[in-house]
This record gives sequence, structure tokens and C-alpha cells, in this order.
Amino acid sequence: MKIHAVNLGNFRLDGGAMFGVVPKVLWQKHFETDAENRIDISMRSLLIEQGDRLILIDTGLGTKQSEKFFGRYGLWGEHDIEKVLKPLGFHPDDITDVLLTHLHFDHCGGAIHQNKKGILEPYFKNATFWSYKDHWEWATKPNARERASFLSENILPIQESGQLQLLSFQEQKYVYPTPIENISVILVDGHTDKQMIPVINYKGATIVFTADLIPTLAHLSIPYIASYDTRPLLSLEEKQTFLAWAYKNKSILCFEHDFKNELISLKKTEKGIIFDEKDTINSFF
Repeated sequence: MKIHAVNLGNFRLDGGAMFGVVPKVLWQKHFETDAENRIDISMRSLLIEQGDRLILIDTGLGTKQSEKFFGRYGLWGEHDIEKVLKPLGFHPDDITDVLLTHLHFDHCGGAIHQNKKGILEPYFKNATFWSYKDHWEWATKPNARERASFLSENILPIQESGQLQLLSFQEQKYVYPTPIENISVILVDGHTDKQMIPVINYKGATIVFTADLIPTLAHLSIPYIASYDTRPLLSLEEKQTFLAWAYKNKSILCFEHDFKNELISLKKTEKGIIFDEKDTINSFF
């Protein structure tokens, strides 16, 4: 197995929204803001080479939305997946599996593109797209709070293509194995219903792609919860449970939305489980 952390572009979100009830005087220690109070957010994905499979976890925003839509989010960096993959020697057609942690537009927008005829179709024509059954139903019948994040043009063409596979687990576990070897998932419900947090067995280590459970290093602090979360008190409990599990299992965390910090390990202190600053692992992959 070989893992590449690939950045599928960056955008900006309101800093207050990203930190909920935490005052700006506290969170601004971690992030600078622009004139509109927005902070820089990455869209990091993991590209995993494993045998005859090439697996992509999350797909960024993509490039098909309108200029008006993208203008709201102050995009910067390279958002074209083909251009990001090319230096690694790959093409979108080489992707065999796309695992979507959840279906908010910044996590799945790149899954669908508009072809030369103006038709929306999967960008990865040879891939199986993996989503969780209950989350798919949640996203395709969106509540008012999340409707602006679940865009039908990002979601429905996946199903229409026949390339969609929905996961569903019957047993009660904390970590669930998937049909993709060495990749399991943890299910969490605070941010959105049945978000999948990928857990990767890599060279004897446990790598966890934290998605929107812990989007940035600053969100490692238990009370730092985005106002985007539909059930913030549940997010708080889920973070506590997850960090205890992650520390016990000597996990390395990979952040999807932190453009400065890619990988960290954890240590236990009197104040709880925190970032181990002495363990430099940014060259792990």
C-alpha cells in the first residue's frame, strides 16, 4: 500500500461558523481572517494505491459550479483533479474506488463533472462510489438546515450512473470493516447523519482521516465545534469517544480541512488528549 495526501484546492469559510460558540478572541489564535471574516480551508483527500485498486477518499469541490457559487467561497489553489493526479502518474480514469465520507458539496463535488455535451456524469468513469445507506437517504431528502450543502447535481448522477454502492452495517461496533481491504470506518452523527470516518491500516500504523468530525487541528479541542454540525452536543460526545479510542490505538490523524497541518499524533495530559508537538510526522506518507 502507498498513500498520497492530495490537495484538491482550498476555499474560505466564515470563521465564526467554523467555531460555533467559541469566541473569535480564542479561535483567531489559530487562523487569520480576511476582510469578510473568512478563514482558509483546505480540501485534502487521500489517494491510496493498494494492489490493483486506486482509492480516492473524498473529491473536493470540483469545477462545475457557477462562478457566482465559487465566488462565495474565495477559491484558491488547484481544483482540477486531473491536474492534481498527473504529477503522481495517474488519471481520473485510473480511480477504481471513491469513498465519500459524506455528501456535503466540499466533500463530493468533484465526483461529478459536466462533459463536453453539457451532461453531468461521474468524473471517475471506472470507479465504484461508496456511500453509507442511511446517509444517502438523509442527503437525498435534505432538511432545511443542510439543504444548501447537499446539491442534487453532486449526488443523483452517481446513482443514475449505476456506479453507486451503499454500505450498511448490522452489528453494533465502533469500527466497521469495508469491502476495501485495510480500510474500515467509524460512523458519527453529530455533523451530519452517518458520516463515515475512514480508518486505514497502513504499514502497521492506524491512520484516521478525520473529515468533519475534527476538520482542523484547532478543532481537536472538545468545545470547538462548527455551527454547521446538526447535533453539536452529540459532536462533543463523539469527539471525546473518538479521541480516547484514537489515543489508545496510537492513531495518526490526517486533517481534511487544515491547510497548514496534515498529520498529527496524540498525547495524554491532565487537560485531556492533545496534539503531540514533539512527534513530527508530516513526512509519514
